[in-house]
Amino acid sequence: MSLTLNLIGAGRVGCTLAQLWAAQGVLRLQAVHSRSPQAAQDLVHAVGHGAVVPTLAAMPAADVWLLAVPDTQIASVAASLAAVTGLPPAMAWHCSGFLPAAEMAPLHQQGWTLASTHPALSFADAALAARQFPGTVCALEGDAPAVSAAHEAYAALGGRCFELRAADKPLYHAAAVFASNFLPVLQAVATELWQDTGVPPEWVPGMAQAFVQHAASNLAACGPRGALTGPAARGDAAVLHHQSAALAARDPVAGQAYVALSELAGRLARGGRALGDR
Repeated sequence: MSLTLNLIGAGRVGCTLAQLWAAQGVLRLQAVHSRSPQAAQDLVHAVGHGAVVPTLAAMPAADVWLLAVPDTQIASVAASLAAVTGLPPAMAWHCSGFLPAAEMAPLHQQGWTLASTHPALSFADAALAARQFPGTVCALEGDAPAVSAAHEAYAALGGRCFELRAADKPLYHAAAVFASNFLPVLQAVATELWQDTGVPPEWVPGMAQAFVQHAASNLAACGPRGALTGPAARGDAAVLHHQSAALAARDPVAGQAYVALSELAGRLARGGRALGDR
């Protein structure tokens, strides 16, 4: 597989994927358009080929267009791209875990084939994400030709691809949020509570790191139910009541989160599942 790639958006996701594909000889970066010309230029320099293009109208034809922009901009960028005169239909992919390929509908009306392609990986650090990519689960959805090409492109990077129904994308993405995005929030709450209660500040980072590492090890060894500890797992209603009240007095939102998470933990401890029947 050797196709040309035009990239719209030079953020961490787009730049990481473009560099990985170029390194594997899968997709050859041809043109980059971004609100940050410097980020686009840095990408072109890192890859060793391609060009920074200031407008969508000036971009050349390509086999694949990756719309690596925020979710809220996918539809408008697709509409702007569809309005470019004389641009031949191609494949367009976006990387949203939440939105379906149909978010780019204006391109579909022009004869393009579309796919949503979501690597279930944190791109907080581009260099780290590039090293972690092999083995990453990639959820694909959309038109068959675009999905097939995306499957080949991501698999060449070591991605493990599967097809996802458009209707299931909100729940699929919510799972990724629970697995990844909420962990830093929970650590921030724990850190701030330790600091507020007089734990020596220099001890707090090590405590937080130890809890995360031990929890991860327990999860790997025992699974979610077996790794669960604490008052909710024990069914200690008195502790749950008093802790939730103390947290609510400190911060009402944190108190609500404690109650909700404790309820899910109790379900898991009692029945082996955190969620109710579908």
